[in-house]
Amino acid sequence: MPGLTYGTHPCACPDGPHRVRRVALTGGPGAGKTAVLEMAGRVLCRHTALLPESASIVFSGGFPRRADDVARRAAQRAIFYVQRQIEWLVDQDARTPLAICDRGTVDGLAYWPGEPAEFYRDVGTDRASELGRYVGVVHLRVPPPSAYNHQNPLRVESPEEARRIDDRIFAAWSGHPRRIVVEPRDDFLAKAHEALVALASFLPECCRGHVAVASMSDLGPAT
Repeated sequence: MPGLTYGTHPCACPDGPHRVRRVALTGGPGAGKTAVLEMAGRVLCRHTALLPESASIVFSGGFPRRADDVARRAAQRAIFYVQRQIEWLVDQDARTPLAICDRGTVDGLAYWPGEPAEFYRDVGTDRASELGRYVGVVHLRVPPPSAYNHQNPLRVESPEEARRIDDRIFAAWSGHPRRIVVEPRDDFLAKAHEALVALASFLPECCRGHVAVASMSDLGPAT
């Protein structure tokens, strides 16, 4: 499980100071977030922070993963607070104008066993504040059951459950002023290309113009 990493592509732009802008890369299980983030590390510049998924940190660390509502609430609170602290850590780095988050705090609603208002109240915030934490949302929709990837050992959902979670995530982020939805493709590379172009659009003009968009050719042609 990778931790906090940064883009590796060279960039001639100066280092900060910048105000960090966050983008949530989201989607249901099996949508391709991990693969897209790995590609982003190769083609986006060194000013881009790539934040790990908090749920993976929590569950791989041994947090109980039970189906009862008490455990599900406890897990989502833990994930929320881990997410907040990782984001805070990156906020302190003035050299980083863009932080791409593997999911955002709003994703917790898709797994919360109660009403949205209860979730926000339980973690001491509100919907408007959490939506406002992210300048953009790039949502990768899950593929059909025939293309569902079972290789992640932390993924316990069936294709049907993944679709339901994806729909709940989609509803949770509704109303965000800058949400980009990337639909499934037969060619995953084309889907990844579309997602990376969307992510690169949130970079500062200097980084976007000199490095990120031009380097998309490293992934092959879009279709």
